[in-house]
Amino acid sequence: MIVALVLIFIALGSVVFHVVNPWWWTEIASNWGYIDDTIVLTFWITGTVFVAVILFMAYCILKFRTEKGRRAHYEPENKKLEIWLSVLTSIGVAGMLAPGLIVWQQYVTVPENASEIEVMGQQWQWNFRLPGKDGRLGKTEIRFVDDDNYFGVDPNDPNGQDDVLIEGDDLHIRMGKPIKFLLRSVDVLHDFYVPQFRAKMDLVPGVITYFWITPIRTGTFDILCAELCGIGHHEMRGSVTVEKDAAFQEWISEQETFEEVQAAALHRKLNKELAQNELEPRAKN
Repeated sequence: MIVALVLIFIALGSVVFHVVNPWWWTEIASNWGYIDDTIVLTFWITGTVFVAVILFMAYCILKFRTEKGRRAHYEPENKKLEIWLSVLTSIGVAGMLAPGLIVWQQYVTVPENASEIEVMGQQWQWNFRLPGKDGRLGKTEIRFVDDDNYFGVDPNDPNGQDDVLIEGDDLHIRMGKPIKFLLRSVDVLHDFYVPQFRAKMDLVPGVITYFWITPIRTGTFDILCAELCGIGHHEMRGSVTVEKDAAFQEWISEQETFEEVQAAALHRKLNKELAQNELEPRAKN
């Protein structure tokens, strides 16, 4: 009797806790409310099965408890029960899989008018590359990667000259505009995740992965790494600010472009060579 009551308490208590608990997801800030709906549906299906199984266990404990003179009946097969279980299980699995597949199809189908932003993950910070006035990101190749061209932008590609480079700083994006995030890693597996966007994806070395969102409210949100990427994993944080177009244009106008970064690097190189040339005669004397 006590065991049965404990099981009933666990089943009903779990439902009550799920309904009234204060720990729930953050307010959504993107178009992916479909993901919230799918998770809620999954909770209801799995929760119903959980409660049904627990209550059935409690029922069995009460109905088939030990009594004097009662003997167990061995029944290895029950076709009627197996049919019911198979049908109900199929309905439950279909109820969880079908919505997920529909949402996934939307998740990987990027709108044609989406702008692109490149996200570069490294141990342990986030870097970003945004298109300039031409609205297009320049090509990148590994052979161009060095200390002065961290993103590996092709210096011969005219589309890359006005690319905006954000290294180890915060990202700003426009509200109400679809964005395709192109994800790259320079070292190990990372995962770009903003909880309020309900969207994330792994960054795989040697592969460009992606996902897209449309921000639906302004605000500043934390960027997390959702993949254990090393000893400094917990410090791999950043922030993304969703703002209206005027504020975004003001912010992006203050950032350095690839052309400006390369010009500054060339200037430093020339100054270094000039300083070395001045020191050589003095060393000989």
